[in-house]
Amino acid sequence: MIVSRLILRNFRNYERLEVSFDPKINVIIGDNAAGKTNIVEAIHFLSLARSFRTSETSELIKNERQFASIEARVVEDTIRKDIVAILTPSSKKITCNKKPIKKISELSSLINVIVFEPKDALMFHDSPLVRRNFLDINLSKKSPIYLENLMSFDKLLKERNALLKEENVDQTQLNVVTTQLITVQEVLCKYRQAYVNEINAILGKIIKSIKGSDQEVRLEYYPFVKVDSDFVKNATRAYVKGLDSDIRHKITQIGIHREDMKMFLNDKDISTHGSQGENRLAVIALKLCPFFLIEDKDKKPIVVLDDVMSELDKTHQDRLMKFLEKLEQVFITSTKVNVKNASIYEVKKANIIRRNA
Repeated sequence: MIVSRLILRNFRNYERLEVSFDPKINVIIGDNAAGKTNIVEAIHFLSLARSFRTSETSELIKNERQFASIEARVVEDTIRKDIVAILTPSSKKITCNKKPIKKISELSSLINVIVFEPKDALMFHDSPLVRRNFLDINLSKKSPIYLENLMSFDKLLKERNALLKEENVDQTQLNVVTTQLITVQEVLCKYRQAYVNEINAILGKIIKSIKGSDQEVRLEYYPFVKVDSDFVKNATRAYVKGLDSDIRHKITQIGIHREDMKMFLNDKDISTHGSQGENRLAVIALKLCPFFLIEDKDKKPIVVLDDVMSELDKTHQDRLMKFLEKLEQVFITSTKVNVKNASIYEVKKANIIRRNA
């Protein structure tokens, strides 16, 4: 899939912006704070109905305006989809070809965007929540079953926590909810483990392409109980063992919401033994994995790399650009970049100008 046209109204620093994009590599250049990232943020917003920079929709609306809008034409082979998002400080409405989109699962199937932003280089130094979000977002886009079970888990977790906060905990009801929670988590853990296995099958190849040398790399997933035929029995035992502590702390302390992942480079934990450059390249490779895990060519995601070049030397920049030529459509933001075989756009004074034909 590709975004062939984008129109912004009252979005961030843009009063009105209209631009057409090409397949393959699109490079958006400009000074810091010129509005480069705002453009790719708008494209990403259409895939999840939320920004990768803020949770406040009001921050996306230009000062003193009542609304903002994002319009994009998305093309899949011969299929054309006109997606429109209307944002107000308290609401967001999205349509595709003038038909309302009510579920995130519908939206992510219409336009799929994967993003690398500068802070992602610290993914394996950051909170486990960041790493879980990587799994949850990509699996939810790939599998409606995963998304459905994840939403059920969130609902059941809130219900269990509410029961734990009561002065006199209803043990019977707590057991019922816990059993339901375990059933849902068995599905989610199996999906997480399978997805990590799929990533590990291609991660090393991507890193080799970008880095230029063979690296033994693997992503390690740590489920709250082992993912095997005894999952339900072992999970039940874990919840029984932690019950007194859960009641005392009035919160559910074990489950998929506490799980984590680590990455190992040449058998060493990258968060403690990897250099800054190794962490950056490893996370870039990890973020690109979902592109290759979608088999349908027309459903391949759009890739956004925000300020990805600034910390890479010339050799790694060149290797990365050569690798990106394999993808369907890529957006790169940079203050300056010397790139061949790319469409170059310059952002200046809340306007964008194509610099090459």
